[in-house]
Amino acid sequence: MDLHIAGKTALVTASSSGIGLAAATAIAAEGAVVVLNGRDGDRLKQAEERLRTQVPNASVRLVVADVGTGDGVRAVIEAEPAVDILVNSVGAYGPATFADITDDDWTRYWEINVLSGIRLARHYLPGMLDLDDNGRIVLIGTDAAVMVSSMMMHYEVTKSAVLALARALADLTRGSSVTVNSVVPGPTATDGMESVLAGIASDTGVSRDDVVAGFFAQGRPASLLQRLATADEVANLIVYLVSPRSAATNGAAVRVEGGSIPTVL
Repeated sequence: MDLHIAGKTALVTASSSGIGLAAATAIAAEGAVVVLNGRDGDRLKQAEERLRTQVPNASVRLVVADVGTGDGVRAVIEAEPAVDILVNSVGAYGPATFADITDDDWTRYWEINVLSGIRLARHYLPGMLDLDDNGRIVLIGTDAAVMVSSMMMHYEVTKSAVLALARALADLTRGSSVTVNSVVPGPTATDGMESVLAGIASDTGVSRDDVVAGFFAQGRPASLLQRLATADEVANLIVYLVSPRSAATNGAAVRVEGGSIPTVL
């Protein structure tokens, strides 16, 4: 199926690995120019090489910058003043008890998970609206944003804000061909997740697969998938949402969480 994004320019933040890289690869496969972004130049170059093994003729540019900071966002904007598609997949996460989460931790998570999207959209959305040519913004959330717990409150609270931000930004697109949506993945087998699983397995003396099984039994008992999703499975939804074929989907928190959220809406 032709998604009609060939020739478009797509900025995908935090695309050195995981969902970001998978999304960038899927978008590049549709013929769009892809701007990869990350904090580490070496890892970003490796990501480009991985992308090109799957999409040999891809048109790729790199911007090394930390979009979890104001200076980093300004560096991205300076390098790429206008884009047709923005996928903000940057995110910080990790377990911590509420009493141990400092003010600095809350501020850092807010900057990375929320302000990154605010700052980028504040620059790119007006240009998309002026052009009015199927501009697309997708912010990456998580099922934990609607199933909050006390295990990593700073992550869950800020990701809840991401869903609200996407809906509020979508309101600005009323009557245009531009859309803003959020994507709600469930547990996904990214490099970061695998590192966490390996650490838990090492600490507890059980296998990685047993750690995953225990997580679904205790943390995601409603899951219909009963396994980690792949980054490519999440990317399949993202690439649809950034295409003109998703024109009637706007202001939505679109779920790709394997049924872990036990509600109809």
